[in-house]
Amino acid sequence: QVQLVESGGGFVQTGGSRMLSCVVSGSDFTMIDMDWYRQATGQQRELVASITPGGTTKYAAAVQGRFIISRDNAKNTMTLQMNRLQSEDTSVYYCHARPFIGSETYWGKGTLVTVSS
Repeated sequence: QVQLVESGGGFVQTGGSRMLSCVVSGSDFTMIDMDWYRQATGQQRELVASITPGGTTKYAAAVQGRFIISRDNAKNTMTLQMNRLQSEDTSVYYCHARPFIGSETYWGKGTLVTVSS
């Protein structure tokens, strides 16, 4: 059973930065593709960024150039560095794990980021 714990949410001013972290336990982290998703109130959950164990990354167009996803395989940790934050980035951010083996995927409980002037 893979367990994910996010941290780092909170209030941030428009134009500011915030870093989110996700600690993974219960499985070989080097065998898991990882994602950050977000869900704003009344909206569908959307993919923000993805990263493979080898470090290959992908970003949603809305965050390309502002957000950076990374991971430390030795520490079973994934991070999301969010820069130049805008009010539209206000959401609950979720960590998502996609292990190579099996069909099940796993979600964290989410961490709220509120961007306000």
